[in-house]
Amino acid sequence: MTISNHAIARYVNTKLSRVVISFCHSHIHPSFFSTMAPLPDITTVPAADQHILHNGKEYTTVKEGLAHILVPSSAPKVPQATPQGSNQPQSVFYNPIQQFNRDLSVLAIKAYGENTLEKKTMILEKSKQRLNVKRKEKKRKRENDDLVDSSRKAGKLDTTTEADSVAETDPKEPPDGANTVAIELDSTMDIGDPKAVVETGIYAENGGEPEKGEGLKKGNEPNNGEKIENDGPATDSLEASAIDGQKQTNDDTNTDHVPVKPFAPKQPSFTILDALSATGLRALRYANEIPFTTSVTANDLLPDATKNIKMNVQHNKLGDKIQAITGNALAHMYNVACGDSKRKYDVIDLDPYGTAAPFLDAAVQSVREDGGLLCVTCTDAGVWASNGYPEKAFSLYGGIPIKGPQSHEGGLRLILHAIATSAAKYGLAMEPLLSLSIDFYARVFVKIHKSPADVKFLAGTTMVVYNCDTGCGAWTTQMLGKNKLAPNKSGKGHFWKHVFALAPSATENCQHCGMKTHLAGPMYAGPLHSPDFIKRILNSLPDVSSETYNTYSRIEGMLSTALEEVLPPKEENANSPTATWKTKRYDPATIDHYPFFFIPSSLAKVVHCITPHENALRGALRHLGYRTRRSHTKGGCIKTDAPWHVVWEIMREWVKQKAPIREGAVRKDTAGYKILRLGETQEGSSQTTETVAEKDQKTKAKIEVIFDENLGKDIEVKKLVRYQLNPRENWGPMNRASGKE
Repeated sequence: MTISNHAIARYVNTKLSRVVISFCHSHIHPSFFSTMAPLPDITTVPAADQHILHNGKEYTTVKEGLAHILVPSSAPKVPQATPQGSNQPQSVFYNPIQQFNRDLSVLAIKAYGENTLEKKTMILEKSKQRLNVKRKEKKRKRENDDLVDSSRKAGKLDTTTEADSVAETDPKEPPDGANTVAIELDSTMDIGDPKAVVETGIYAENGGEPEKGEGLKKGNEPNNGEKIENDGPATDSLEASAIDGQKQTNDDTNTDHVPVKPFAPKQPSFTILDALSATGLRALRYANEIPFTTSVTANDLLPDATKNIKMNVQHNKLGDKIQAITGNALAHMYNVACGDSKRKYDVIDLDPYGTAAPFLDAAVQSVREDGGLLCVTCTDAGVWASNGYPEKAFSLYGGIPIKGPQSHEGGLRLILHAIATSAAKYGLAMEPLLSLSIDFYARVFVKIHKSPADVKFLAGTTMVVYNCDTGCGAWTTQMLGKNKLAPNKSGKGHFWKHVFALAPSATENCQHCGMKTHLAGPMYAGPLHSPDFIKRILNSLPDVSSETYNTYSRIEGMLSTALEEVLPPKEENANSPTATWKTKRYDPATIDHYPFFFIPSSLAKVVHCITPHENALRGALRHLGYRTRRSHTKGGCIKTDAPWHVVWEIMREWVKQKAPIREGAVRKDTAGYKILRLGETQEGSSQTTETVAEKDQKTKAKIEVIFDENLGKDIEVKKLVRYQLNPRENWGPMNRASGKE
């Protein structure tokens, strides 16, 4: 049987078509076929995982919180730590790893804003009460004057002719035919007080002048359409007028009454600056998830980034709240601080790629001076939390990092020191609200307020640290200045004196092990957190959705740990005039007397013994009357108010009671050899042996060490995620955005 070439070709084509179809269905995602239909444009309602066609390019929507951002459809939803191939040029910087940072920032700003708006409302109410008192006083005076004037004018009006009345018309009165207005006002209002007009919401159609800023239309444009530049927030300040100015009418008829506009209290302004916005994700979330936000300014240096911000703002339908601008963040903040615009921001968020140190000077000047919030992220942990670049740390943060397991807490104190010293030059004081070391970066929230008196306490709350990093790991703090209480001349009170501190607080060698010490700092010596602020955030968590805040459990765990690590003084100084219980505000003289922590495994490594259980060490410390806490910066650590000589005495008792070491395990001339006092008992004379025995007897008489694990247990009502492990590979900072698509 002969088969024609045509039949063979048809058979081959049929088989090939089936193979191709089978391959497509097994290897190509079904969404590929769905994209054959026309894609929606950017005006569609945003949703997760949707495909958008905008300006001839296809984008995929990524949802975080209540915000949606558009990323090129060719890019992965979760960018790689080291993009390769077509994913290498990352056009905009989006790092899903920092979602915890953004979730926490939204909740922190919301907690701060609610408290701030309450204070603004109270100030406004008090201002209204003072104005009402002034109005009533002026009204009483006017009534008294009217009684006197009416008796004088009564006889004069009877003898005055109509012609004389016209001739004697007050030249200030408008001539015949001009518009006149008879205003009927509330009896408690004084029309001579412009603030009264503003607060009552009464306006005059004829002859009314707009208050400052009210002649501008939406978009900062005057009524004549001429656009003006604005370097400040997009909304008016709290004192801005709530009245719309009306143009003068040319009606020839006189009016008897002025229409009264119903008074609608204007929402107090709450403005945020996202100084380094990248995709605009933070700005989108602040505008979406903080209901009382009136304006968010999203700034970026790259025009391509600003283009993406505007595209995301348009897609999220937030054009009325978010203003995207292109420019240098420093120039913008300095213009707000020193330029024509005096309206400073309520909140400034600094989240740069690397250190935020170059932006601190401008930020402290452009945030509100009555308690504005500054949110700072520093991702250069390799500088402020390591011993590899001390010169770099000093140039950026003004201090040397501390070496050892407590390096991340030391890094937080370096960052706070940099903020405090930047603000102090302008008479601005810093109040830390929350300071966290998270993954590979630090995130701090501080309040800035104008107070030259509080700035005087800065030297007394700044310290250097003598750190035995090559020996036993103990440390000693040294304040740069001293805040000293002194009695008044009358003897009825006390005041603060700011004097020189005594030095040194430690010798060149460690007093516990005899090894050389290294110097760290200067760094901030005050508390890292405000317990009240953390409690406000924790109290708000039951009202938020874990679906919106995917890092809900970690936020709750880390904030709970941060709250627990605060070790306040056992007794407050009743003579302090700045004590919080007296002033109801932050005490600038507060010092954290128990900074840093230790890790049991590090102590055991020094003396070459088995590591004691955390509960055993905590139980021993608590049995002696000392307090113990965790630190959020590192798991398995113990933060306590016990001095180092007590800690090492407990470790010596651990070796004697629970974990004896074999002979020769600890070499001579090491830190452990000195701490265990091996040389004193083996090589000393009889007199030395007696002296050591006497010392031991005195120590035992003072300190009875009992390793009570039950006492050391921390009973938790709720299981918390205190220290989260890396959820996936390549967990860390992303590559810098190229700004090109």
